[in-house]
Amino acid sequence: MTNRLTLSEQFFRDQANAKASGGLSTVLNRFSLAARMLASEIMRAGFIGKLGYTGTTNVQDENVRALDVISNDVIIQVFENIPMVSGIASEEMDDIHLLPGGEGGKYVISVDPLDGSGNVDVAGQMGTIFGVYRRLSVEGKPTLGDFLQPGRDLIAAGYVLYGPCTMLVYTAGGPVNGFTLDRSIGTFFLTHPDLRIPEGEGSYAVNESNELKWDQNTQAMVRAFRRQETKVGKRAARYAGALVGDFHRTLLKGGIYMYPGEVKKPEGKLRLLYENAPLAFVCEKAGGAATDGRQRILDITPRKLHERTPLYLGSKGDVEEAGRRLQGG
Repeated sequence: MTNRLTLSEQFFRDQANAKASGGLSTVLNRFSLAARMLASEIMRAGFIGKLGYTGTTNVQDENVRALDVISNDVIIQVFENIPMVSGIASEEMDDIHLLPGGEGGKYVISVDPLDGSGNVDVAGQMGTIFGVYRRLSVEGKPTLGDFLQPGRDLIAAGYVLYGPCTMLVYTAGGPVNGFTLDRSIGTFFLTHPDLRIPEGEGSYAVNESNELKWDQNTQAMVRAFRRQETKVGKRAARYAGALVGDFHRTLLKGGIYMYPGEVKKPEGKLRLLYENAPLAFVCEKAGGAATDGRQRILDITPRKLHERTPLYLGSKGDVEEAGRRLQGG
């Protein structure tokens, strides 16, 4: 890692280039702290009995794993008493969490503390997804409206990938940069500068076991990718069961990630505020595209904290072709 830029140095450069204020740099630094803490927790989980379920369900009516609870607690702990952040919206909490001392904070954050936690039993990839918004209200406690902003209003977003290595990828409105954690000294170093999603290559990622739940246009669209009938040509199917892992591969290698809606659940599974909007922000800043099959993800204003939308995310040409086929074109 000799002579590589550190994550803290990149934050300083963003600030100097007016892409991030000093307060935002502090917020992003806290996410890097959370990433290091969670990477350690995940590595130790199997040794200290933190792999199983808690016996409870979250607001999504999903079974909660011990690591889900731990990850959510870590995020809250890291941002407590940080005066520039007034509140947190988390996939694991029913309502917004107000931070002590944050009444004057000008930022609110959205977070999926541990995406893909079901992979923990098989040592698979997992991740953390985050978004940072400028608060709309001017004083007192943050309101629900401070969080229900369209993704185009994000001022920073990114994700952490926990796997063979721990990576933090983010953008503060400028280039998308990727940093890899050197575990020996606990520092993130720049390893993937100015990421640009490739066009005309890569794989497609979708849970094809849901095929019978999709409408005919969705079935035909996915079938076209499987049969190598799309304009790009030859394809490989890759699906890891963790959104962060699938998107990270797509960002580096090109292609498309898809989570369609179903006939009985047209809104799909993935959450707009915690997953879709932050990753769409990263994807677009890297030259890609993200839609719900009809409209740009970043143009959708959430109506509630845990709103869901379908997601088509990746290389611009692939996302556009998926959209055309979904409309029967």
